[in-house]
Amino acid sequence: MLSKADPADEAVTRRWLAHFEEDPTVVAIATSLATANETRARVPALCEKVSRRTRGADKATRAVIVGIPNVGKSSLTNVLMGRKVAAVSDVPAVTRVRQQVTLPGGIVLSDNPGLLAPRIEDNAATMRLALGGAIPDTALDYETVGLFGARFLLERYPAQVVARYKLKELPASPAALLEALGRRRGCLRAGGVVDMNKAASILVHDYRAGALGRISLEAPRGEW
Repeated sequence: MLSKADPADEAVTRRWLAHFEEDPTVVAIATSLATANETRARVPALCEKVSRRTRGADKATRAVIVGIPNVGKSSLTNVLMGRKVAAVSDVPAVTRVRQQVTLPGGIVLSDNPGLLAPRIEDNAATMRLALGGAIPDTALDYETVGLFGARFLLERYPAQVVARYKLKELPASPAALLEALGRRRGCLRAGGVVDMNKAASILVHDYRAGALGRISLEAPRGEW
C-alpha cells in the first residue's frame, strides 16, 4: 500500500503501482485521506480475498499494518475504523506499542510501531528517511538534510523550487538555494550572514507540509 498518495508525484506513483503489479502475488493500491471511502471499501475486501487462501471458514481474518515511522499507519487504522481509535501526529514514533482493533466487517487489525533497519548503509536512503520525517528531528542535522533535499529538488523538481521561493533564476548549487531561501525568509545572523540551519529547516518543513507541490523521493528500480 502506497500511503499519503496526495502529496506524492502522481506520475511516479503510477510507475510504482505498475512495478508492483509485475509480481502476481502482490496487490498494490495508493491511498490518502482524500480517498478514505475508497480505502475503507477496498482494503478489507482485499484482506478477505487474500486470507481465504490460508484460513478456515470459521476463523476471523487477521491483518497487520507495518511500515516505517510516520508513514500513516495509525491514520490508516482510523480510516478503516471510521473513527479515531489511534493517536496520530506529524512526528515519528507516536505509536509505541501494538494496538489491536476489530473492523466493522470483523477483520482483526493490528497497528504496529514503525520499523527501521538497525543500521542503514545507504546514505541516500538515510537522507530520504530524514527528509520525509521517518527519523526524529532531535537526531537530525538540519543543514545536512536540507542540503540533500536542496540537491534533490534542484535535480528533479526545479520549477517547483523557483515557484515556491519566488526566485528569478534557479540557484547553481544546493548551498546557493539555501542561501537564497534564507535571505528571502530573513534567516540572517549578525553581519547579514545566512543561518544555513534555519534555512534548511524551512526547506525540510516545506517539503513535509506539501508546500513545494507533489513530490516523490524515490522511483522504482533505483532510477533515482
